[in-house]
Amino acid sequence: MQQRRRSSKKILLISSLVFGMFAAGAASFLWQQFAPNRTKVETEFHELSKPVFYQGNYYKLSAIGDKEGLKLPLELIQEWIDPSILYEKSSDSVIITTKDKVLRLKTTELSALMNEKPITLSFPVEKKGSDLYVPIEPLRQLYPFEIRESDQTGAVLLFKKGETLKWGKRTDTEAAQLRTFASIKAPIVSSIAGGEQVILLGEEEEWYRVQQASGPIGYVRKTDIQMDHDETIPIQEDTSSYVPWKPPAGKLNLTWEHVISKNPDTTKIGDMPGLQVVSPTWFSISDGEGRLKNLADASYVKWAQTRNYQVWALFSNGFDPDVTNKALSTYDNRMKIIKQLLGFAQTYKLQGFNIDFENVYLKDKENLVQFVREMTPFMHEQGLAVSIDVTPKSTNEMWSMFYDRTALAEVVDYMMVMAYDEYWATSPKSGSVSSLPWTESSVKQILNADKVPPSKLVLGVPFYTRQWTEEMKNGKLTTISKTLTMEAAAAIIKDKKLTPTFLPDTGQNYVEYKDGEKLIRIWLEDETSMKSRLDLVKKYDLAGVATWRRGFEQSPMWKVIQDGLAPASP
Repeated sequence: MQQRRRSSKKILLISSLVFGMFAAGAASFLWQQFAPNRTKVETEFHELSKPVFYQGNYYKLSAIGDKEGLKLPLELIQEWIDPSILYEKSSDSVIITTKDKVLRLKTTELSALMNEKPITLSFPVEKKGSDLYVPIEPLRQLYPFEIRESDQTGAVLLFKKGETLKWGKRTDTEAAQLRTFASIKAPIVSSIAGGEQVILLGEEEEWYRVQQASGPIGYVRKTDIQMDHDETIPIQEDTSSYVPWKPPAGKLNLTWEHVISKNPDTTKIGDMPGLQVVSPTWFSISDGEGRLKNLADASYVKWAQTRNYQVWALFSNGFDPDVTNKALSTYDNRMKIIKQLLGFAQTYKLQGFNIDFENVYLKDKENLVQFVREMTPFMHEQGLAVSIDVTPKSTNEMWSMFYDRTALAEVVDYMMVMAYDEYWATSPKSGSVSSLPWTESSVKQILNADKVPPSKLVLGVPFYTRQWTEEMKNGKLTTISKTLTMEAAAAIIKDKKLTPTFLPDTGQNYVEYKDGEKLIRIWLEDETSMKSRLDLVKKYDLAGVATWRRGFEQSPMWKVIQDGLAPASP
């Protein structure tokens, strides 16, 4: 009996031990599952001495300086504020262009140029190793952003004007824990003091992602933060004084005046009803230093303006890629060109410029954009309109690909798409100068792929066609062409007693005839094709038309264009 009692006590003891171990294990399990992590860790950006934040992200490089002497890395400015800011190595300059300002900052110098007028900086652009730092002072004047610097940590928070910040507040007197991810098992990165306000960046189930004014970013339980208020960063007023000229009839009607060496006898130019702007081909780059060739004629301007035509002088690169490359390569050369154009505008009382750069190396694509970005504020400051000519899109580098149409359209008042030369003068195959399907496709590509606003896109249309001569020589078809004015084409039709045939595939009238063994072919530019082009302007609500070139048209074309651009009757 005594032995049995000892055995029962032993079993009870073992059971108690087993139960105790189970209870301890269960308690440990519950602690591991539900107890918050108390581990504290450094912020991701702790190695940065002065981190800069935007929309809950920090930049890889620190700012330097503080308060009014604060400087931001150029890389950061290019990524978060304006990708078009340029560092020009040859002149060791940072060049900033906005809608109405061109600012040149030379490294280490307190003297800078704003629209070529000297200004004095309190702090210069600074170079540290391979990194450039730009003072905040001039940036504040040019860009719509706000900087808030933490007195506690020196962290810099950047906000763009017009953005809305959502603020939350820790209402309890005890601190709340800011964690690295949305879980109580996440390490603690910081504490949110009682009464402290934080920026709400987002939410994840029962957690807010927030940022403290001192920099740290992390997750806090929603129950620990109360929604407080919204703050909209005030928008800066537009101080630009430039008011773009608007065509009185709603749509632009421009024609190019081709001047090779001598200006036309204006007494022989007939009426051109509906025409608003003439663009004579007067100025071109003559050398790599940026000197310009001038064919302008004051008497032509006087003639045009007595007829209420604006004069937007055409300025070309002379179609020389090597000269263009050198002339656009430096700020000083580009500014030399711009200053000459400003002088010409004043001398000849011009109202604008039309930029016509063709045959340009693909490597100069960015330099062309930079030139236009630098030129436009100076022109607008003087009330001058700026337009640029581009070709339809293609894979030809020096004919089409060097145009950054999207970037250029952001700057200029108008962009003329030269929708002609579908089949060019030396084409091995005969065809239309500008078939209607090709023209429409060219317009749609620029509107859709390049996002050029229709309110800026002007359809360039031809007043000329080509006479194609096809002939078999040594068993091979050869093709040569000759440019024809509208009048010359009409004369051939009359002389040869031809009857034009409408071709649905090109949207044009067409004639052909034999001259011995030769086949002569002409795709006509006439009232039919012009009306179809004007229909495209209406269909896509384009800004208007530009015609190449005055003198190649038949006089009735002006009335056709005027009527075609007229607003629809109510």
